[in-house]
Amino acid sequence: MTATKQRSGRLKLVGVIGVLAVAVVAGFVWWFLRDDAPEATNIRDAAAQVSTTGGTAPAGGSGGATTDGDVSGTWTVDTTIGEFSYEDSTGTFAGFRVAEELSGVGSVTAVGRTPEVSGTLEIDGTTVRAATITADMSALTTDDSRRDGRTRGALETDQFPEATFVLTSPIDLGAEATAGDPVAVEAPGDLTIHGVTKPVTFPLVAQLVDGTVVVTGSLDVVFADYGVELPSAPIVLSIEDNGQIELQLFFTQG
Repeated sequence: MTATKQRSGRLKLVGVIGVLAVAVVAGFVWWFLRDDAPEATNIRDAAAQVSTTGGTAPAGGSGGATTDGDVSGTWTVDTTIGEFSYEDSTGTFAGFRVAEELSGVGSVTAVGRTPEVSGTLEIDGTTVRAATITADMSALTTDDSRRDGRTRGALETDQFPEATFVLTSPIDLGAEATAGDPVAVEAPGDLTIHGVTKPVTFPLVAQLVDGTVVVTGSLDVVFADYGVELPSAPIVLSIEDNGQIELQLFFTQG
């Protein structure tokens, strides 16, 4: 075999190996970074978890409302309803959704959620007089542990571990609140992320199901408004500076 033929054979072999390497890397990237983000929360699926896992009826009644039609009192976030995982969060959680453009993958939705949520509602008749929700952002979970670290770093959770929402004006739920029907409301309040507090109006949907108040909603935010510098990585071509804060909460009495 001549030296020319040997060189040609080696080049072909190198080419084949290169193609296989590219295919393996592309497959790896697609498998681990494909857009398999969980669906956005919605009141129908959230409410279904109460009948599936069982809610705690408030004193004096059960079912869609108390026996006297009164939901007054203090309601506390209940983390025993449903379960939490990145793929299928059926219980209480708070988190974010943001669009990314990844090299070799395209557009994907980055989602992070924390099940470490606490809070209370104070209801008088059918009016929510006060509400405070606190989420532990240091417990945020995404689709990849590497993304977890970058996300927590961007939020500086070692310095600002909590995000909070505090209602600043009462919300009238209307008669539907005690009938077990979904009620859409606009909740004015102060949202604190990364140690920065901004007034917002959070669109929420609430429903009373078997003695449990179920609340879902999402709010568009600009992360720069809260001093958050978005994380970067070689695979990330671009990331939106805006996204959604989402909530799925279950409240019970007693």
